[in-house]
Amino acid sequence: MELKIGFGAGTQTLTVPDKNVMDVLHANPVKTGLVGPEEVRRALGEPIGTPRLREIVKPGEKIVVITSDITRPMPTYKVMPAILEELSSAGVRDEDVTLVFALGSHRPMSEEERRKLAGPEVFERIRCINGDPSDCVRMGVTSRGTPVDIVRTVAEADRRICLGNVEYHYFAGYSGGAKAIMPGVSTREAIQANHRMMTEETACVGSLDTNPLRQDLEEGAAICGVDFILNVVLDEHKEIIMAAAGDLKKAHRAGCAFLDTLYRKPIPRRADIVIASQGGAPKDLNLYQTQKALDNAKHAVRDGGIIILVGSCREGLGEKTFEEWLTGAKTPGELTERIRKEFRLGGHKAAAIAMVLEHAEIYLVSEMDPAFVRSLFMTPFASVQEAYEAAAKKLGKDASVLVMPYGGSTLPCVT
Repeated sequence: MELKIGFGAGTQTLTVPDKNVMDVLHANPVKTGLVGPEEVRRALGEPIGTPRLREIVKPGEKIVVITSDITRPMPTYKVMPAILEELSSAGVRDEDVTLVFALGSHRPMSEEERRKLAGPEVFERIRCINGDPSDCVRMGVTSRGTPVDIVRTVAEADRRICLGNVEYHYFAGYSGGAKAIMPGVSTREAIQANHRMMTEETACVGSLDTNPLRQDLEEGAAICGVDFILNVVLDEHKEIIMAAAGDLKKAHRAGCAFLDTLYRKPIPRRADIVIASQGGAPKDLNLYQTQKALDNAKHAVRDGGIIILVGSCREGLGEKTFEEWLTGAKTPGELTERIRKEFRLGGHKAAAIAMVLEHAEIYLVSEMDPAFVRSLFMTPFASVQEAYEAAAKKLGKDASVLVMPYGGSTLPCVT
């Protein structure tokens, strides 16, 4: 069997004997209606739990639209024209609308990147800025003690509209919804306070209403105040196939329920070798983002097996604390011990990699220097084919193979 695996802006080719392939986890077939901007307009016209956006906003109000940065596949440029149509129909002027890119703990984006994400026409029509975590307003504290520190532009707006795409998240349950506020436009201190709950058992992929971390960030968003959301679900080609608009929680839950029909994948047993990719750019820019595919792949590999993680990582590790923890540890065990004693944002993903290494080897196919990859407790390869051949040599010619071309999106579940 020949497979194309996303890698940066292109693909890598992989050939595996048919008899070895347990499955290739693509999206489940689901019935879809409208797609792209037309589906967005449908959702805006049929909001869940709120009036239409045009009935919420008023002329003269300062409105912020919060959307994802370059590390997420959220197609803001496909969504914003319909959002602006709704706002304009209510008499809102373009000069009263600001598009804020939610950076979380990520680097600021260049003007070129902001223009690309917003779309050239929208970029020229309205103000499009990076959220500035160094200039925040404390709006309150959650019942779990998380400070609700929000980027000033967002905090001081009259109306807040959150955009996002819904996919699986390894400790927030799912992306989207309130995550536009926290971690999107909050401080590192706030993010660390919330993410510290990732070590709790129910803070896991697919968990929502019993997930303390998700409950905390939704409480924080409620303290901040969110007037409307527009969340989308993307197919494997990054096309919008479902949109949900309206109430912060109700619309988000509708997106999550649809995602499950699309990407929750039953498997009969764990495989010897799991090959997982983020699907290419922009989701494999660095190891910090590529790790998301690894965390889903861990649910599919047997103890003592091998995960072949495929990601360009052309920007390296991608986060300072993540890099400090990974490069500073002498063994993976040091990382798992450290996270239990000292939660730090960035370090949590280093510990997550270490926890996978307790059960399986990781072969990393990337553009990073091989010696550097070895120092991170992973085995480096330049091509996925080389990595597979090495894994098959180690585990035997009959080793079963499970392929996850969109590993950050697909969730394998042993039935």
